[in-house]
Amino acid sequence: MNKKERVEYIQQRLQELYPKAGIPLKHRDPYTLLVAVILSAQCTDKKVNQVTPYLFAAADNPAAMAKVPVSRIESIIRPLGLAPRKAKAISELSKILMEKHDGNVPDNFEDLEALPGVGHKSASVVMNQAFGHPAFPVDTHIHRLAQRWGLTSGRNVVQTERDLKRLFSQEAWGRLHLQIIYYGREHCSARGCDGTVCEICRTCFPTRRKPVQTKKA
Repeated sequence: MNKKERVEYIQQRLQELYPKAGIPLKHRDPYTLLVAVILSAQCTDKKVNQVTPYLFAAADNPAAMAKVPVSRIESIIRPLGLAPRKAKAISELSKILMEKHDGNVPDNFEDLEALPGVGHKSASVVMNQAFGHPAFPVDTHIHRLAQRWGLTSGRNVVQTERDLKRLFSQEAWGRLHLQIIYYGREHCSARGCDGTVCEICRTCFPTRRKPVQTKKA
């Protein structure tokens, strides 16, 4: 397969496997999504979903969260790891949302990425999933698979995001982001496949014999 054929096959196969891929982080609105995304750093979505009900019972909006002591936030989210840093970020961004954005999560990259604990990937998730803006968030799963599938050189996540946006139509970005994550977790994980094992890797590169040495994000 050439690259164009791989792109068409990957998009078709992922759509067959995950026709209704939804964001796995449980949330009710842009704010609870933003908090859940921050909590998901270096942590599984499953664990985040186990903890957020307790956190949102204490506060589920910026005004309420801004009043919760950082120590209390930290104690609730401790099972997720990086609790001190995440708790501080959630507290500070809640205060900023109240002070600068009338208690609303901004729907633009500049203001989102200016919030504590919010990087480009996190902002991309919120922009796409909460507001419907075109975005292609690239996490470690997507960065790894894009290299295994020959869609990017994988120099860094910035390059991977740029390459994927160029290869796939804008309307498919958000859907593909989730579909690739699901596929990576189920079939093409870091240890479960080396570029020669899963269905998509074998179909795209049937003669590949050596493992793919992927570059880290």
